[in-house]
Amino acid sequence: MSARKFTVIGLVAIVALFFYLGMNTYQKRVQTAQAVQVKAEQTRLVRMHSPVFGPQDAPVTIVEFFDPACETCRAFHPIVKNLMARYPNDVKLVIRYAPFHQGSDHVVKLLEAARSQGKYQTVLEAVLAAQPTWADHGQPNIETAFKVAEQAGLDLAQARRDIEKPGMQALLQQDMEDLTALQVTKTPTFFVNGRSLPSFGPDQLAALVAEEVGKANR
Repeated sequence: MSARKFTVIGLVAIVALFFYLGMNTYQKRVQTAQAVQVKAEQTRLVRMHSPVFGPQDAPVTIVEFFDPACETCRAFHPIVKNLMARYPNDVKLVIRYAPFHQGSDHVVKLLEAARSQGKYQTVLEAVLAAQPTWADHGQPNIETAFKVAEQAGLDLAQARRDIEKPGMQALLQQDMEDLTALQVTKTPTFFVNGRSLPSFGPDQLAALVAEEVGKANR
């Protein structure tokens, strides 16, 4: 082999080595960026202030972006409850607020005031049951929702004071920022262990929950 051929082969090998090293470095950077993005999205899905139902250590987490004035959220409420009853040790529900309908932000604050009194679930059930009486999308009757909450056992005077606290608006603002970042545009929107539904529907939700429970129990 001539010296010239040896030099050419050597140069090709060096170029190939640098290409390999460059690609390897690029792939690691991409993987790191993707890992950071996944971690960021997980942070966006669940916040410390988010209401949680079910075992804290449940391996499967359903995150629901929820609007108390949304008819479909009301329809899905018993469906989600049934899933949690089916997997009592494996599934927990995290509520995130998406008050897209007019006046929903006031009812979200009402729910949070109920939580401070230990009556979140009771008031949630009452407000959803009475939704047709107050959630007119053209002209919602928010005061009716407040009266329903009071009938369910809420100290309404205390709740009105709690609603005015600065932290209440900050909580709502954080949820709004997160839903924007996650591109949530309708309610309810579900994530199951960080995975969105392949298509919307109760069967799709049940199937994804069952899949994640199956993985957790292997």
